[in-house]
Amino acid sequence: MTAEDLQSGYVFLLDKPLDWTSFQAVNKLKYKLKREFRELPKKFKIGHAGTLDPRATGLLIVCTGKFTKKIPEIQDAPKEYWTEIKIGVQTESYDTEKPEMLPTDFSHITEDQIHQALDKFLGEIDQKPPIFSAIKIDGNRAYDLARKGEEVEMKTRKTTIHYINDIEINLPFISFTVGCSKGTYIRSLAHDIGQELGVGAYLTQLRRTKIGDYRVENATQDYLDNDYHFSENL
Repeated sequence: MTAEDLQSGYVFLLDKPLDWTSFQAVNKLKYKLKREFRELPKKFKIGHAGTLDPRATGLLIVCTGKFTKKIPEIQDAPKEYWTEIKIGVQTESYDTEKPEMLPTDFSHITEDQIHQALDKFLGEIDQKPPIFSAIKIDGNRAYDLARKGEEVEMKTRKTTIHYINDIEINLPFISFTVGCSKGTYIRSLAHDIGQELGVGAYLTQLRRTKIGDYRVENATQDYLDNDYHFSENL
């Protein structure tokens, strides 16, 4: 790999660690590339193709140079996530960022009820994003307003759940693989499943495994560590 290659266009597949923002991961990669290739211009083009929440791990695609034009195309591709939720309790953020609340007895919930609830979310659905999200409301991020204690009204949007596979039930935890369209909030899906079951739920683990034909098996954290190497151009 050369500086010219990076400017002509390169695709990096990163395995984002837990508690890193997507912005931090891109900045770390940019820092290492500019240190390795000092001939890169100051305004070197680099960006990621789809934000991954700090509390999620997995596939983060980063494009450089002329390949940054591919970002909208990659963002539009279907996504796949491995997901774990906990039923019988909720959180304000729909994930582990906020403390548990509203404990509810779930001892009556059966595996058949869980499978039936999951089936109801297949296909096109109306989904309301979580208030702790990066969506802008009148120029402000929803999570900034929420953290200030301001009332936030999130509008529902159409999204599509293509499949829910590999379901494992070990109550209060349920895990599964979900394939979905661009813009789907798995945190909201977890919350809505809990509401469908009538006992509440929130997202405990999330790992993005695919974006289009790109897979997390081909990704690495090496670029984010002190010692790293470059993979083949994709």
